[in-house]
Amino acid sequence: MPKNIFEILRSATTKLEATGIESARLDAEVLLAHILNCKRLYLYVDAAKNLSPAQVIHYENLIERRAEKIPVAYLTGQREFMGLNFAVTPDVLIPRPDTEILTQLAIENLSAVENPTFADLGTGSGAICVSILKYVKNAKAAAVDISQDAINCAKFNAEKFGVDDRINFYVGNLFEPLRGQKFHAIISNPPYIPTKDLSTLQDEVKREPKFALDGGVDGLDFYRRIVEDAPNFLFNGGFLAVEIGINQAVDVKNLFAENFTDIEIFRDLAGIERVVAGIYEN
Repeated sequence: MPKNIFEILRSATTKLEATGIESARLDAEVLLAHILNCKRLYLYVDAAKNLSPAQVIHYENLIERRAEKIPVAYLTGQREFMGLNFAVTPDVLIPRPDTEILTQLAIENLSAVENPTFADLGTGSGAICVSILKYVKNAKAAAVDISQDAINCAKFNAEKFGVDDRINFYVGNLFEPLRGQKFHAIISNPPYIPTKDLSTLQDEVKREPKFALDGGVDGLDFYRRIVEDAPNFLFNGGFLAVEIGINQAVDVKNLFAENFTDIEIFRDLAGIERVVAGIYEN
């Protein structure tokens, strides 16, 4: 007998709760709304509506996979960021609200520049880069990632939001494919988890690409490389902005001190130090 929305949601929530998923009800709703291609509110408006056998099978399969701690974003293939619905795959880091702080800072700074250019190092899904281009209409970007699969995902998103004609994509390690170019800004959300802490991450986070998480012994490997090389790729007066992990602000700010001025630390909505930015003046 077909299950209605109310019944299948209750069953799915119970199953996810049993596996220790704190957001069980929310996840159950998001996955069912994805199956039905509707907003979550619809699940309550039409709670008595029966699902087709095919819909039940599809949904129960997603719930089984969620119970295995596969992130919801990988199951639905999408994640909202900066008001835009990005495609995501297991080849890229899932965009997080915290990173909107970095993105918004870049948008504000680049909006004040005539025909601005910027590089996005470790672009992943392209969420940062595409969002900036979406809101800064005259900007152009270079998006770099070491993973071809990640670049493919970023290209898809760039095309989806109509900004692909303003991005050059490069497969490579940080600045390597950008030799000879200069930009008004360099933006990066690099790997910053200390290697020893990878094993302590949530099961869902462990499903994300390790190369997008592992920041080396102290979590600062990529900051050292980016801060050291950035002056070679910035116009005079250009800025560098990077997302940071918890308790990394002072160390990263100290790295900036040698080549950058007006260094600032920006906090997220929870008051956590989230971004370090500075101006390059030669």
